[in-house]
Amino acid sequence: MRNIKLFSQGIFFLFFLFVSCQKDEPISTDRLIIGISADIKTINPLYAFSVDEGSIDDILFLSLLRINWNEIKGDLDVEPWLANSWEWSDDSSSLKFFIRDDIKWSDGIRVTAEDVAYSFELYSNPQVQSKFYGTFEKLYLNEDLSIDMSKSIEVIDSFTVKINFIPNKNVKLINVILPIIPKHIFEKYEYDEIPTADINFNPVTCGPYRLKKWERNEMIILEVDPSSFLYSDEMIKELVFKIVPDYNSRITQLKKGEIDLAEQIKSNDVEGLVESEIINIVPVKGREYDFVGWNHIDPKVFSETGEVKDNKFFSSANIRRALSYAINRDEILNEYLNNCGQPAVTPVSPIFVEFFDSKLEPLEYNPAKAKEILKQEGWTDTNNNGTIDKKSIEFSFTLYVPGGNPLRQFASTIIKDNLKAVGIDIKIETIELNKLIDNLFNKSMDAWIAAFYIQIPLEHQMVWSSDLDAAPFNFMSYRNKDLDLIINALGQKVSYGKEKDLHQQFQKIIYDDQPITFLYWVDNIVAVNKKVKTYEINPLGAVQHLLDWRLN
Repeated sequence: MRNIKLFSQGIFFLFFLFVSCQKDEPISTDRLIIGISADIKTINPLYAFSVDEGSIDDILFLSLLRINWNEIKGDLDVEPWLANSWEWSDDSSSLKFFIRDDIKWSDGIRVTAEDVAYSFELYSNPQVQSKFYGTFEKLYLNEDLSIDMSKSIEVIDSFTVKINFIPNKNVKLINVILPIIPKHIFEKYEYDEIPTADINFNPVTCGPYRLKKWERNEMIILEVDPSSFLYSDEMIKELVFKIVPDYNSRITQLKKGEIDLAEQIKSNDVEGLVESEIINIVPVKGREYDFVGWNHIDPKVFSETGEVKDNKFFSSANIRRALSYAINRDEILNEYLNNCGQPAVTPVSPIFVEFFDSKLEPLEYNPAKAKEILKQEGWTDTNNNGTIDKKSIEFSFTLYVPGGNPLRQFASTIIKDNLKAVGIDIKIETIELNKLIDNLFNKSMDAWIAAFYIQIPLEHQMVWSSDLDAAPFNFMSYRNKDLDLIINALGQKVSYGKEKDLHQQFQKIIYDDQPITFLYWVDNIVAVNKKVKTYEINPLGAVQHLLDWRLN
């Protein structure tokens, strides 16, 4: 459970799995059919680990506030939702929410402040092991990282709740925007019973839609709830998440109008979809970047003894910079992605307009400079066999690539040829996804290709902190004390100008250290049927705010 939780907590890898088969559904003008690649495992925001699970839960369960993407400033805006207003204390150490009194759960019980408080308790409970466990560092916590409810959460009355934060923390409204769950349902279970409880499959919800039917490996159907305060006659009456495991089948069904939306479209399929004359193409930039990971510690020593010892190849920032110079990102972007992406420079995306440092240019493809740096670091071909060596150790390693991902397979071939040109010998090994994930957490590989899906708002600790316990996604075991100071400062209360400066300092250190080789931001290409006249697709996701979508 722990690895699954970590894999999916805010920041996660994107790989595409295709399984099972599905029945055809009749085409309706009063329903929106969304094609997804695999069935969900649960309908419970405690465990909404996948993107599709999160999209469905956002429709069924309300949070205190609704978040919106502000493209101009590259940041989040909020608006009333379950709470119709809120109030900060003078020193911003507490936040009071005033909850609407006209919202009911789908079983007719009214939503109250008790539900809000209980939700925070469950999200932080170690026995429940929710996706948010371990992420409440701005609240008062117990030793097991659960929220100290006596200090952090006050139920003032049935529709007012107060949240108290540790003083001087950099608190934002996004820190408390969590889907609220029904206390009267979940309190029937012991904490350790919740992960396998029936309520994960037959939810009691409070959103503008409710679950109508869930046919395993075929479809999930949500129907509008006319009793919701959010209801309007113009809302789409049914939302169907149709499981279409095979990618080519999703493309065919898009062209036939059998599904109305699908994401992660390959760039070479765009032209055919446009020619069908019933599809609009919406490219979404900026949340997923591919990278080559370099293990900064010796994986063999670590796995055998737990000792942290420098990796003989990748512990040097100069060597990692040489590797980045040696890899031709543009070739991959041009030949495979058809320029549906852009070179990545740091883990801060250009979508974060205020924080992104545009002065940092992508490292150019420069094998001559790579060779020069490698030579300065003592790596030369002493026996003229085509592979550089140092102290009788040849620069040779295995690059692990996830199976079922053609882009990363293609990229690995280019990278192998690029590195061979500067005297580095690599072997490509395709590895099953779950095994790759295990290896990443165990730090048992020298090098790999994967992707990070960045969190909004920006959060750096989970990946880049030197404290490997506090940074479960620091698979590289990258350590930089100066960077730690910046990450810690961003967790404190600072002015907006200071926050911007700290993010830019962060980017400069990452740029200089090259802890990984940043490859490219990959566009999420979304296909939408033209019968959908109003929709919202942006970096927050391809499927969001569906109650506002309209059909022709």
